[in-house]
Amino acid sequence: MAVTSTGTPTMALAYRGLVARRIVVLVGLTALLLFSVAVDVALGPARYGVGDVLRTIFLPGQAELQMRVVVWDIRMPMALLAVTVGASLSLAGAQMQTILANPLASPFTLGLSAAASFGAALAMVLGVALFPAAIALMVPINAFAMAMAASLLIFGLSTLRGVTVETIILLGIALVFSFNAALALLQYFASEQALSAVVFWTMGSLTKATWGKVAVTAVILAVCTPLFARRAWALTAIRLGETRAAAMGVPVKRLRLEALFLVSLLAAVPVSFVGTIGFIGIVGPHVARLLLGEDQRFFMPGAMLAGAVILSATSVLSKAILPGAVLPIGIITALVGVPFFAALILTKGRKSW
Repeated sequence: MAVTSTGTPTMALAYRGLVARRIVVLVGLTALLLFSVAVDVALGPARYGVGDVLRTIFLPGQAELQMRVVVWDIRMPMALLAVTVGASLSLAGAQMQTILANPLASPFTLGLSAAASFGAALAMVLGVALFPAAIALMVPINAFAMAMAASLLIFGLSTLRGVTVETIILLGIALVFSFNAALALLQYFASEQALSAVVFWTMGSLTKATWGKVAVTAVILAVCTPLFARRAWALTAIRLGETRAAAMGVPVKRLRLEALFLVSLLAAVPVSFVGTIGFIGIVGPHVARLLLGEDQRFFMPGAMLAGAVILSATSVLSKAILPGAVLPIGIITALVGVPFFAALILTKGRKSW
């Protein structure tokens, strides 16, 4: 082993340098996220300077009443919901890709978003409340219930003997087509008003953000992240292949089932609040993987930060493209995600992942 003049092994120095570079990347992503959130809060029908926004956030007592209401009651919930939803969907996609060893796996491609859309449409078109006791919240509750039902279906079938990773992915694709067909049938019979509501919901939007929704998504993220962090070594090992991971003592099947359940929770709750927002669960993890590698100690926070930055920046674009209007955020994520998705398919076709 090579040794430096100070007696420190060269490999140890190289590893410390790698860790330092990864920490710098995480700090950079955090700074970029904070900047994006500040710009997101500043933009809107009434535009404010970033400096004025920061003073209103940190010194609300010195701000005018109108600006304080706009910043704290309207724009901050939207900006922070973009952060928590982006982080949740990206973390869910990252762990789906890890446990299924497939770069195209995400809540969107495995049918959870399509299931949530169908659940919301049941409430909007037919007035069906899956939980009648919460009739006032039947749209998000229906969406959550259907997304969790799809998740539990995938989760349950994955426990059967002989079910492979490829089978799970194919099942997810089948769910996407099935729920999209059912949604199209509902739209065909929907009234004009209900059809408009369904179409808007399926486009994805942050405009109905509230502090309560921010709190719920943040709590789910705060609960699931430490559970994944405790399994960081095992999740890193599983990327070497099931056989090698099992030889290292990793309970591969149990780990996959636990991760699927946590991923389902991470995906179902945000989608039930904001509608269908695709490709964050694909793009965010791949950006993190490109910058930080496969080590879950850095890959997980990197994926969360990348997803949060992407959705926050998308929120900024949704306000900036047409001044005075807010475009559905799902349209913009799709415009960004579709070329990325196509590139992944072509890359996967040329080499193994």
